Amino acid sequence: MQTTPANAETTEDVVDLLRAQHGRIRDLFDEVMNSEGAERTRAFRQLVKLLAIHETAEEEIIHPMARRLPGGDGIVDDRLAEEREAKELLAELDGMDTDDPRFLKSLDKLRMDVLTHARAEERYEFDRLKDQFNPAQLKGFAAAVRAAEATAPTRPHPGTESAKKNMLAGPMAAVVDRVRDMIRDARDKG
Repeated sequence: MQTTPANAETTEDVVDLLRAQHGRIRDLFDEVMNSEGAERTRAFRQLVKLLAIHETAEEEIIHPMARRLPGGDGIVDDRLAEEREAKELLAELDGMDTDDPRFLKSLDKLRMDVLTHARAEERYEFDRLKDQFNPAQLKGFAAAVRAAEATAPTRPHPGTESAKKNMLAGPMAAVVDRVRDMIRDARDKG
């Protein structure tokens, strides 16, 4: 079990990397819930982006490795079902004004679902990966996760919850998402 928090940018162990990202996701949920106006919108955009790239990398790298473990198929199938539901709610929230009275209620539901999902990943996938793979392999997986994140979509795309679907649809979705992000950011600054 990890005793000190890892830095997601510098850790070389995939489990530490993903746990650090889960911590950042928790922090961003708190930031969104406890802010308003432009600050809430900014924090929510960061949350959407982090969730989208994080889940894509898990779907492309981590879940296929976890499937190799005894009972892994059932564990991964459960996580993928959770991810799809979360992506659907995140996509709905992403189209909503952060000042909409319904926003915080829906965000709180997403927060509970995502945090429950993260705990299940940590317990049923990450801990087992840490036990089954050596430090060099975990370092290689961290590099693979970072590479997947560098080219991942920045918005939720429900229905792409597998490595194969992400590899087929992901590159085009990532380009479209990143162009939309640039246009939105330029419009917000202008």
